[in-house]
Amino acid sequence: MECRPHCAACCIAPSISSPIPGMPVVDGISKPAGVRCIQLDEQDRCKLFGRPERPAVCSSLRPDADMCGSSREQAMRWLGATEALTAPIC
Repeated sequence: MECRPHCAACCIAPSISSPIPGMPVVDGISKPAGVRCIQLDEQDRCKLFGRPERPAVCSSLRPDADMCGSSREQAMRWLGATEALTAPIC
């Protein structure tokens, strides 16, 4: 499966704790859930794609029919729900 053009749901919906160039780490999180990654360009493509600075978690996430659904909105809902289910209990 290929990434949907102008989607970037996986670069917005989940939180990312790995350091991302240009994003400060606050309370162990470099990109909070629901925040657009600073490394997305105007076409919603990763500026770090294929570069060693790209976090391993980003490189390991691959498009999948369940995760991506049939629209960006479905992908945002699925990823948001997964984020909520896997968030630490405080």
